[in-house]
Amino acid sequence: MRVIADFCVVPLGTGVSVSSYVAEAEKILERRGLRPRLHAYGTNLEGEWGEVMDANREVHEKLHQMGVPRITSNMRFGTRTDREQTGAEKILSVEEKM
Repeated sequence: MRVIADFCVVPLGTGVSVSSYVAEAEKILERRGLRPRLHAYGTNLEGEWGEVMDANREVHEKLHQMGVPRITSNMRFGTRTDREQTGAEKILSVEEKM
């Protein structure tokens, strides 16, 4: 099943700046072909359900390897059965109505 997800990973116990950890997460999402689109408080990604979940696991594993003692992540999902739709198409649909 295809899914559009909003993914936010929060490294805990690392100090104030988390950009180096977010950059590593983005590299993983990009390498996995999930078309990540970074925004101020997370990343939108698209792919098969299992691929998205596997990427979440890989991000957690990588950040722990980098010394992050605790990680929390939040995800929201959207799926459709009537047709395939990309995140860009969803945005365009709203922009056309503005």
